[in-house]
Amino acid sequence: MHEMSIAESVLQIVEETVRRQHCARVIAVRLEIGRLSGIEPEALSFCFDAVTRDSIAAGAKLEIIDTPGAGWCMQCSDTVPIAALYDACPRCGSYQVQPTQGTEMRIKELEVV
Repeated sequence: MHEMSIAESVLQIVEETVRRQHCARVIAVRLEIGRLSGIEPEALSFCFDAVTRDSIAAGAKLEIIDTPGAGWCMQCSDTVPIAALYDACPRCGSYQVQPTQGTEMRIKELEVV
């Protein structure tokens, strides 16, 4: 389960940011997670709750913003929506689709006091 190591990395970034900004507590963490990233949001949420216990982010709400997948179809020369990596182009059926959106994960915002 790679979600545990991702949750630990998110906590590390949050703790470093809070330390730099001299904040007292983390209220919420907002993450953008792409549908093509291979990350299970529910598993990540469970792991986040586990790793934040006894930390400055204990009890913080994890909000996940879903980012849809998109890719550049070399046959159509256009950006098309894709639901999974290696899917065929929904317009022409070609498998020459390079993902351009939906593979990312980033901390979008921290709510702190």
